[in-house]
Amino acid sequence: MTDGIHSEPTLSKGKTYRLSLACAGRGDARLTFVPTNAGSQAAVPCDKSVVQQRLTAEGPVRIDVDGTSGSTGVIAWQIDAV
Repeated sequence: MTDGIHSEPTLSKGKTYRLSLACAGRGDARLTFVPTNAGSQAAVPCDKSVVQQRLTAEGPVRIDVDGTSGSTGVIAWQIDAV
């Protein structure tokens, strides 16, 4: 997880989306949205559970997922229109 996920998806302004994120391995990852807004950060346990976050595109969005110190494993993600 040293590389993490760093993406700037093209989303339609004003439309609502659901980001689903799963991590399998050991440790935790941290999900961050930029620009930040309420609920823009979430801890993601690397226990194969799925974390979901709603977001509304009001402009460019950047999604960053980084493993915490000592974390190992893989991260999978998907964005769906709601």
